[in-house]
Amino acid sequence: MIRLMQIEDLPRVLELEEQLFTSTWKEDDFRYELLENPFSQMWVIEEDKIIGYLGVWILFEQGQITNLAIDPSYQRKGYAKQLLNHGIQMCKDAGCEWMTLEVRPSNLAAKSLYESFGFEKISVKKDYYQDNHEDADVMMKGLI
Repeated sequence: MIRLMQIEDLPRVLELEEQLFTSTWKEDDFRYELLENPFSQMWVIEEDKIIGYLGVWILFEQGQITNLAIDPSYQRKGYAKQLLNHGIQMCKDAGCEWMTLEVRPSNLAAKSLYESFGFEKISVKKDYYQDNHEDADVMMKGLI
């Protein structure tokens, strides 16, 4: 089940964030997205517990994926595809004309997922990731 993320979900979301990423969002980052950022929409996907989450900014005609994460024991079972489909549909419903995201060039699984949804690399942000100074590939998908 996919539903909007709630403040009460943050302990589990932060657990996943720490487990999955070397450059992590902190609790204050998620709180800001949930409580203060009018452009932010954040969802969780649940089975018997929260197994993943997706963040999207809807900025007028553009949707921006801010994060997508799935518990390692649930990966490669279609949950990321479910979340991504949900995010794309929310952006279409909001009138977005395209979506963008940043992804590590070394994250081949994520890049493959995004490419399977029609995202294409359009540029590179140099020295984007703070933990190891890796560049980010900027990917885009048209929605109309």
